[in-house]
Amino acid sequence: MNRVPVLIAGGGPVGMTLARTLALHGVRCLLVERNATTTRHPKMDITNGRSMELFRRLGVADRLRAVAVPEDNNFDISWITSLAREAGGRELHRFRYPGVTEKRAEILARNDGTQPREPAMRVSQVMIEPVLRDAILGHPLVDARWGVAFEDFEQDEAGVTVTLRTVETGATEQVRCDFLAGCDGGTSAVRERLGIALEGRAAVAQRYMIHFRSEARELLQAFGVAWHYQTDKGTLIAQDDRDTWTLQTRPPPGVDPADIDPDALLDAWAGRAFAREILVANPWFTHLLLAERYSGGRVFLAGDAAHQYIPTGGYGMNTGIGDAVDLGWKLAAAVKGFATPGLLESYESERRPVGLRNRLASERHTGVRLKIAELYQSERDPDALGRAIAALGNAENESWGIEFGYRYDGVEGDPVVYEPTTAPGARLPSVFLADGRALYDHLGPWFTLLRFGDADPSSLIDSAPAPLEIVNVAEPRLAPLYGARLLLVRPDTHVAWRGNACPDGAAVWAKVLDGKLA
Repeated sequence: MNRVPVLIAGGGPVGMTLARTLALHGVRCLLVERNATTTRHPKMDITNGRSMELFRRLGVADRLRAVAVPEDNNFDISWITSLAREAGGRELHRFRYPGVTEKRAEILARNDGTQPREPAMRVSQVMIEPVLRDAILGHPLVDARWGVAFEDFEQDEAGVTVTLRTVETGATEQVRCDFLAGCDGGTSAVRERLGIALEGRAAVAQRYMIHFRSEARELLQAFGVAWHYQTDKGTLIAQDDRDTWTLQTRPPPGVDPADIDPDALLDAWAGRAFAREILVANPWFTHLLLAERYSGGRVFLAGDAAHQYIPTGGYGMNTGIGDAVDLGWKLAAAVKGFATPGLLESYESERRPVGLRNRLASERHTGVRLKIAELYQSERDPDALGRAIAALGNAENESWGIEFGYRYDGVEGDPVVYEPTTAPGARLPSVFLADGRALYDHLGPWFTLLRFGDADPSSLIDSAPAPLEIVNVAEPRLAPLYGARLLLVRPDTHVAWRGNACPDGAAVWAKVLDGKLA
């Protein structure tokens, strides 16, 4: 029987990120994906700044940006009456957001810990997945197989026996692994086999997606380049600002989704007919769901297998990337023998509250959209409608506290405003140092000890059971921000411990590798 430390069921962005994380930490894995190729469905269109920080640590950020929207292009959200200006269509209000180039300049100019290491990225999942696939296919520690489906598993105290099926031939095989990760989406077979239920609301609303190619930019960019053009009837997403677009809209009232004419729906939303090629068109349902548990024994859930959101806020894949990195370093520590059982148990205690918080945020953002839809029906003056939309704001794309401020110490911060802190459990604030490099780029792949001034780190160094990088930061200006002379940073860039001195490093390590904040 083939044996591997970790088997990953599901080859979407979350599964592939988990594989890359394990490989970074020197752990072999087998990834299986039932589909023969990467996705052809757009699914998501924003990789947020936190995910890009994590992708940078995995060595794939530049490759991902190479297939994304040009870095000078904005992230604007525009509310309109119609795209057809010749028929009276007009822009009501535009929420303006800088492109990557401008955001990078802002990050460097502020450099006060409030900014991300990486700007967000506009890119479709259709483009992301091949990049992540290539990044793991070439790695000697990753065995990645498409066209192979997870079928079932049995676990015991020593490991997990997984049954796989080759889709094309129907042939089955069994693989023995130490741990199984279910990254197999909203209909997760791994979650079903674990007997884990979902809580929340399923099928909140029905939507209809039309993914198409068109060069009619005089219409589709009627008011200039924008990431989203939105009305009360739906959202047009510019996937590449050139010729690929996605309309997310509602099925017409009283029409069976199977009978929908996507061409007629596109023309009605845009305000007039235009030339295009429809690539994908289908109905789908939005959900607000969270798994009651994220694990069972040696089996874990991540990504859509653990949580499903309405896309408002873009929290689906991005939450899953955080899951994958958290789970990945902890599984690697267990395989390497650094961890006690408490470290793996902390995956659920850390990530499930984040999953709940993001589900609630998605629901709040949807509530704002519903209020705007009501305004479209009740407010006849376009100028007044635009002012009302502006007053409601766009927290959907400005919730920096949700994106960067999630913590593993149980403290709930402001969902919109990110306040940098080095409290254990918080994400390490990012700054650029005097040498021109980001502090994040000095961090090691495993644990990093940041030393400010002449603090004595010997106790933590001498007792370290896991790989540890020492970074001396000789910049007094940073002392108020980082707040302690010694900071122990985890592989996921969350602070594990801080203090001005450490007389008992062994006690700190014992807590950290048992899944506790020291």
